[in-house]
Amino acid sequence: MLVDQRSVARKIVRAKAVVIMDGMPPLQGRTIDISAQGLSLNFEHKLGTGHMGQLSFELFIDGKAQLLTCRSKVTYCIFSGDHFKIGYQFLNLDSITSGAINKFLR
Repeated sequence: MLVDQRSVARKIVRAKAVVIMDGMPPLQGRTIDISAQGLSLNFEHKLGTGHMGQLSFELFIDGKAQLLTCRSKVTYCIFSGDHFKIGYQFLNLDSITSGAINKFLR
């Protein structure tokens, strides 16, 4: 049996995401959920744990769409049906991005 190792609250978020992993062209995915430390999304391509890159995704905060971009690292990649579920850990968030995520999570 798999046990969820996450120790922080997550909130469901369904939005388009653009993934630009180091050495790869931009590719699209769909977000699943978010926490203050990371994001998971559905993706058509397999990525290795530890792979680094940039994520861009939209959050609706106070009724307005806000595009966020942050450096991230792949923490897991699981094949699920016809796609991969990929978990990302945010790296070195700036105060604006961190503040927007925390506001969304409230």
